[in-house]
Amino acid sequence: VQLVESGGGLVQPGGSLRLSCGASGLTFRLYTMSWHRQAPGKERELVAVINSAGGATNYADSVKGRFTISRDNAKNAVYLQMNSLKPEDTAVYYCNAVNDYYSHHNYWGQGTQVTVSS
Repeated sequence: VQLVESGGGLVQPGGSLRLSCGASGLTFRLYTMSWHRQAPGKERELVAVINSAGGATNYADSVKGRFTISRDNAKNAVYLQMNSLKPEDTAVYYCNAVNDYYSHHNYWGQGTQVTVSS
């Protein structure tokens, strides 16, 4: 199983980025997908989650109204559209996949750095 994130980078406050996570080696439509982030000196935190069918989403309070998670099961991909970025959004962002029936089938990507700074 491989999860590969892309789309991170340096952006000014108020700007936007779109993260992508491509999955291989698993039956993507059976997995709940989520994005997490970890800032220096802080614990990893859940940012957004989307169910396997793509019909239900949930967000951390800190990103509600600014971030949108989506998925394309035909492309084995999950996305995170991030708008109105703030310096406190700076972190390494990780993609996670958890099988709906076997929760021990739990996989992580290598992460992509997002830096929000002027």
